[in-house]
Amino acid sequence: MNEINNTLPDDVEELKSIIASISSTYEYSLDIKEEELAKERIKIERAVFELNEILQKYEKLEDKYNYLQKLFFGRRSEKLRPEDELQGRLFNETETFGEESGADSATEKAAEESDITVIEQHTRRKAGRKSIPLGIPRKEIVHDFSEEEKKCECCGKPRPIIGKEETEELDYIPAKVEVLKHIRPKYGPCSCEEFIHAGKPEIICAPAPKRMLPGSIASEGLLAYVFTSKFCDALPFYRLSKMFQRIDVDISRATMCNWQITCFEKMNMFFEIFTETLKGGEFIRMDETTVQVLHEENRAPESKSYMWAAIGYPARGHPLILYEYHPSRSGDIPLQFLKGFTGYIQTDGYSGYNRAVNIYELIHVGCFAHARRKFHKAYESSKNKNDRSYKVLMMIRSIYKIESELRGKNLTDDEFVEKRKIAVMPILEELYSYLVQTREIVTPSSALGGAVNYTLNEWDKLIRYLDKAYLTPDNNEIERSIKSFVIGRKNWLFSNTPRGAHASAGMYSIIESAKLNGLNPYLYLRFLFSKLPIIGDNRDELRKLLPCFLTAEEIKISD
Repeated sequence: MNEINNTLPDDVEELKSIIASISSTYEYSLDIKEEELAKERIKIERAVFELNEILQKYEKLEDKYNYLQKLFFGRRSEKLRPEDELQGRLFNETETFGEESGADSATEKAAEESDITVIEQHTRRKAGRKSIPLGIPRKEIVHDFSEEEKKCECCGKPRPIIGKEETEELDYIPAKVEVLKHIRPKYGPCSCEEFIHAGKPEIICAPAPKRMLPGSIASEGLLAYVFTSKFCDALPFYRLSKMFQRIDVDISRATMCNWQITCFEKMNMFFEIFTETLKGGEFIRMDETTVQVLHEENRAPESKSYMWAAIGYPARGHPLILYEYHPSRSGDIPLQFLKGFTGYIQTDGYSGYNRAVNIYELIHVGCFAHARRKFHKAYESSKNKNDRSYKVLMMIRSIYKIESELRGKNLTDDEFVEKRKIAVMPILEELYSYLVQTREIVTPSSALGGAVNYTLNEWDKLIRYLDKAYLTPDNNEIERSIKSFVIGRKNWLFSNTPRGAHASAGMYSIIESAKLNGLNPYLYLRFLFSKLPIIGDNRDELRKLLPCFLTAEEIKISD
């Protein structure tokens, strides 16, 4: 301290100058440090942001990897197994049963407070083999003793019959074909004097029966069998050709393709009435799936084309489904198809339907199955079985359970709508709040984040099914019908030309509509092909041939 005092000047002004100099130097060094700290802070913030981006990408890729593993090696069903439910609750009791998920139901509380086990009502299939239907013809084969063996060994008299043992087994007789030979006798002129001067035709012959394909070897029965085999049983024409060869009949694949296209193109008026009737109801479902067409003009063979499908309800419980081939997934397609329709339309979240909905002022209904599928994907792709995905799945399951229970009761439309709203609205409100809360927690790029955003964006459409009794939470009915096309596509892979694709769409429309109305597709096609050539362009009579207006009894083969 003494050394410092000896070096300092005694003059006050000099001391002030030294202090000012030291102070300015210190402030300058502080400014430099603040600037360096600010730069470091920016670097840290940028690094944290980049780290979060990388973590989000990693999480998204991990979700995809786990989902693909499950897709290739795991179960395809979206149903939750009992062990899924129990294990999901095991590690998250607070969230599943605590205050965040709402109060326990009265049934759960009663079960906890007593020794009574609550078992839901259920149906059980009868055990054992089903009996053979009575409608199948029976051929009796009697197994008996000889007359000598039936005699009493003691007195020689025949032993009395006291009953019989009967067993049945199914036999299969391979398919056979027969030729329908149409014979039309020709009649020459009469030798009487009057006939010579009457000016009548000298030769007469009975008119040929009207046929679907005049000049072809194909009867309505053969056409019905060929088209049912391909479009209902998913057998490609080349396999059918080989099956015919086994019974010594030569029908090439090209021949069957020509039959299909020619039949379809002769049914223009029928499909026009089909479409008008489908759009005559107040509710339509729509969806689309891919198809490959090799020789589409100005397009590569590997290009994606689309098969569009629409289900309409001309009468309650009697739907019609129409398939249409288009080379694109453009929003112009539903815009063109829905022209003239008014009412409700149910689709998935594809934005291509929005233009038609807005222009025609339709009421757009969403699909809970698509929303649920995204949460199921998030649930399956998460290693730790994401509990938030699981809880959403449980709430959606509750919605479907209520729907199933109410539809099992004999309620009027107004009663059904009222009871459904009362039962479902609290669950929907809880689900919506939970989704909003979840959106603030999860990253948007994750599987769960994508599911939450999709559901919230579609929310107004998803809850619109509550308006009418004929509306359902999902679009599964049309997806089940499209599945038949998808199964067939796996076997025949592609259509060769647009003409063939349009013809296939028409045949799928007829067959799937018959199935939806409980009709045997083969019998319906046989009935239809026998009536169309006779009716011609009579619109009223053609409308009566639509599968939604026929019964199984009306299309039976007459003896």
